[in-house]
Amino acid sequence: MSEQRDTSTADDPVRARRAQVAKWTLLANRVGYLFVALAMALFFIAFVFTFSATMATLIIVSLVIGCVLLAPSIILGYAVKAAERDDLERGF
Repeated sequence: MSEQRDTSTADDPVRARRAQVAKWTLLANRVGYLFVALAMALFFIAFVFTFSATMATLIIVSLVIGCVLLAPSIILGYAVKAAERDDLERGF
């Protein structure tokens, strides 16, 4: 069945675009969570050693970048999954 699904993805431009969006949302999720983890690591490093203005700026910037990447990628990821599930239920 997966072979049939792959060929239909290649034939259908909507599914091809959906697969491309899914790929980019997965990448944005990984990079976004990486920036959130970086912000947490920087916070604990600053907490243990010294909490300077530079460290605070780095923490805030990495947290903002992570949130900017994660918010749309999570929403689009759920949208792609819902569209795929709807297509499967309708038999497309």
